[in-house]
Amino acid sequence: MIDLYYWPTPNGHKITLFLEEAGLPYAVKPVDIGAGDQFKPGFLAISPNNRMPAIVDRAPADGGAPISVFESGAILLYLAEKCGKFLDRDPRQRIATLEWLFWQVGGLGPMLGQNHHFNQYAPEKIPYAIERYVRESHRLYGVLDQRLRDREFLIDSGYGIADMASYPWTVCYARQNIDIDEFPHVKRWMRVIAERPATQRAYALTAQTNPNADKPLNEEERKHLFGQSAPSR
Repeated sequence: MIDLYYWPTPNGHKITLFLEEAGLPYAVKPVDIGAGDQFKPGFLAISPNNRMPAIVDRAPADGGAPISVFESGAILLYLAEKCGKFLDRDPRQRIATLEWLFWQVGGLGPMLGQNHHFNQYAPEKIPYAIERYVRESHRLYGVLDQRLRDREFLIDSGYGIADMASYPWTVCYARQNIDIDEFPHVKRWMRVIAERPATQRAYALTAQTNPNADKPLNEEERKHLFGQSAPSR
């Protein structure tokens, strides 16, 4: 059994996409990041960066004590190796997968996240920041579109953890001031993934976990999400 510490954000969706595709049994442990659950000692014990998602695998492959994993890219890699799915064993396909997985966690996610912040959440509109992150988001969509120009998924061997990592961030394209029609290969790829039954099951968890997902943030939620500093000693 996998304990999944989760909230319905793009990074949270990455892991539910995998678990639903792989058919691994899991239990959702909600981490309400607007209420500050990410700062509770029990959660920090498994995710010291106070970010979700995180997992605890209570039945690891070596038969030993439970293993906890934080950081969404590391979780995807761990789960793929655990069940032998969505990460090709061929060394060329494997390295291609890792390239695009790291591209997402190091570029696509952080840049689109800053786009979201300055467009949607910042208390004041800063034109330079908005233009900076919208332009970088546009560039990254172009990189993704070029990669998908002549293949169905990011890796030639098929749907895998690189796609699961990137897809949830592109779902939010309208909030990023991105015209998805400029990127027809990304648009086609998104449609194919959205139609997968596992994707639909994964995203159904949003309403179950956070019925207020589409509502504006209140001041308390803003404080927990954007007012963080180094922990006191």
